[in-house]
Amino acid sequence: MNRFLAMTLGATMALAGAAHAHGPVRLKLELDQKLNASPDEVWAAIGKFEDMSWHPAVDKVEIKGDGSVDQPEKSERVLHLKAEAGDPTITEILSKIQPDKRCYGYRIEAVEVSVLPVTNYASTICVKDDAGKAVVSWKGGFYRGFPNNNPPADQNDEAAIAAVTGIYQAGLDALAERFGKAE
Repeated sequence: MNRFLAMTLGATMALAGAAHAHGPVRLKLELDQKLNASPDEVWAAIGKFEDMSWHPAVDKVEIKGDGSVDQPEKSERVLHLKAEAGDPTITEILSKIQPDKRCYGYRIEAVEVSVLPVTNYASTICVKDDAGKAVVSWKGGFYRGFPNNNPPADQNDEAAIAAVTGIYQAGLDALAERFGKAE
């Protein structure tokens, strides 16, 4: 009986451990903004990987590579963010660019979780045509900043989603201010 009890207890503990052993799930976010401008006008403003002057959180950009359609992975940008202290940066790699579709994709290569509480972040930003009006679609997939169970509050799923939402919304709001919102 003791042997059976020990085997049952061992199996129960192994299953309980497996149930709690999984890590975080990939989070996804997509925000869209319809603008009172043509898709080409908006693409001219945001379609250059090396130019983030349209985003209010970015102070300056350092670029390596040329944003080539043939070799996008050779283009890297370091975003220097506006901040009261220090020089927070985000290093991003261009993963694809499709000017004919007004779209590019990128991934974060390096960022401190105190700056942006995410890991394994990849994103696309595209400008679509809706009856002559531009619709900017910004979407990303990422994991929270803390890869293990029981993350601290500033690195959990909610913090990651809030941070990325803040970045996307600030950029889309700046575009809406520049071009006007379309109905």
